[in-house]
Amino acid sequence: MSAVLAPERGLLRLVEPERPLRVVDVALFYGERSGGIRTYLDAKAAYAARTGAFEHRLVVPGAQHDVSGPTCALPSVRVAASNGYRWPLGSKPLVDLLRELEPDVVLLHDPFWAPRAAVAAARSVGARVVMVHHGSLARDAAALPGPDRLYRPALGRWLRHVYGHVDAVMAACDPLGDTGREATLPLRFGLDPAFFPSGEVRRGDHVLYAGRLGREKGIFELLEAAARAEDPWPLWIMGTGSAEQHVLARARRLGLGDRVRMLGHEPDREALARAYEAARCVVMPGALETFGLVAFEAAASGAAVVACEAAPSARVIGPLAETFPAEDVDALLAAIERARARTPNRLAAARFAAAHRWETAFASELADLEAL
Repeated sequence: MSAVLAPERGLLRLVEPERPLRVVDVALFYGERSGGIRTYLDAKAAYAARTGAFEHRLVVPGAQHDVSGPTCALPSVRVAASNGYRWPLGSKPLVDLLRELEPDVVLLHDPFWAPRAAVAAARSVGARVVMVHHGSLARDAAALPGPDRLYRPALGRWLRHVYGHVDAVMAACDPLGDTGREATLPLRFGLDPAFFPSGEVRRGDHVLYAGRLGREKGIFELLEAAARAEDPWPLWIMGTGSAEQHVLARARRLGLGDRVRMLGHEPDREALARAYEAARCVVMPGALETFGLVAFEAAASGAAVVACEAAPSARVIGPLAETFPAEDVDALLAAIERARARTPNRLAAARFAAAHRWETAFASELADLEAL
């Protein structure tokens, strides 16, 4: 490695030549069947490897300790078979690794993996720490069993405590009410090239839900809307999650047994894009989405899309989506019927897809991190 000798107080010292920014992402919720967080992180790792624009390491829980590659796995135990989530065994492996990697910026993608220890370790080597806001107080509480009121006060105190110690907050939605911190940096999402209207897929008659099966995702409201529909359209459910058996039981109670088809998780981007395009419409019914990548990808694929107006991606998609107000099943059903009746605008979808590639999102994110 070449170096430049520079004078300082009469002495000569080595000055390291300018190098790319060293970025470390730390993500607890990174399972085999994870949703938007893993999609973002995998795309970011691929962008860094392809372009060399920044040095990148991804730290996640793994079956065994392995920090030899760009993705560093730290010891953990599996806690959720439906999506592959794991829980780390202590904070020391994370602390030691952060000190060893000597990053310039550390991005924490949740407030639950030893955040205070991680912040201290990052700062001990001069790194800035960014909390990436993927969840919300209401969504996190809704994901737990039992009444929300049992968890919201404690979760709210924890979020404010953790977010108060980082240098910046990155978010696609407004985190102020939940965390006491405004978004310092925008969280940007992009699209894989697979999400583009092919024009070669025959549009079916079914309504498609794609995503994790959890009550906070609006899946039970979608079942209720299907039961109220005069036209008994088929409902295809693509995904897995802790609520899968509850979804099946609710479908049977509502008399939807013959109309509901369970498809499982689809990890292949190209197959997912064509599944979106083949649906009569794609529905993202959750009112608690902090972005809503499913609607974003489906719109780019040329599908008719339904999304709750509270989802940030609904505002980005604009006229490509039919929207409805939160907690209104009749409005959800009306939006589905409008989407089923409309003819998708493939030209508008293609323009939307071209304008929202991951390359653009990560180039802008890198500029933000360098300024930080």
